[in-house]
Amino acid sequence: MKPRISVLTVGVDDLEAALRFYRDGLGLPTEGIIGQEFEHGEVAFFDLAQGLKFAIFPRRDIAHDAGIKETPRSPTEFTIGHNVRSGSEVDQVMRQALAAGARLVKPAQKTFWGGYAGYFQDPDDHLWEIVYNPALLPED
Repeated sequence: MKPRISVLTVGVDDLEAALRFYRDGLGLPTEGIIGQEFEHGEVAFFDLAQGLKFAIFPRRDIAHDAGIKETPRSPTEFTIGHNVRSGSEVDQVMRQALAAGARLVKPAQKTFWGGYAGYFQDPDDHLWEIVYNPALLPED
């Protein structure tokens, strides 16, 4: 297996609401919901840096597609990290997310390892960490 991930899909309870949060609130580029002509096929993809796709897919449809039982939400299963180029950019992204309907989990603050970070949860409880890490600066 080559060391790459091309699509990160998260389960959502309300596809339309999640689309509004990510597209309208956070400004992620998307063509909107596709696959509506298929039972269990509605999904939205967002274009991220370096060809990565971020997808939102109803939880019930993920369970159906995988052939497993739908389970309750669990925000501590994983986090989604968004690295930025400065502490002030952390603050700006946190404000944008909260204005879009995110819930503040941990206000942005200096970290023990020399960076600056904060946490919010999206409307489906996914945990996002907005991070300024001087050792992992993103390309712009």
